[in-house]
Amino acid sequence: MAQEFNDSNIKEIIATGKPVMVDFWATWCGPCRAMSPVIDQLAEEYAGRVEIGKYNCDEENDFASDNRVMSLPTLLFFKNGQPTPIRLAGGQSIDNLRKALDKLLEL
Repeated sequence: MAQEFNDSNIKEIIATGKPVMVDFWATWCGPCRAMSPVIDQLAEEYAGRVEIGKYNCDEENDFASDNRVMSLPTLLFFKNGQPTPIRLAGGQSIDNLRKALDKLLEL
């Protein structure tokens, strides 16, 4: 199961330097809901290697605004406490997400 990221914990999680994938989503977003079980599955597959979590933009917005998240779903990737060039928007297949996570681990 993916972690719950919010404005009070996300910066601390990223600051650990571990690879992090943030799924920006909202309850009203159909593609977000469709991807939710995929995100949870990947959180289990990559446990111990990548911190994977969901950031609910209905409840939080500071971190989303700071990172110019304009559409949902958006996935951002961080490593060594910094944003990476990997950024995905819109519904994604599990294979595409695995490729992005593997690329993150290689950085």
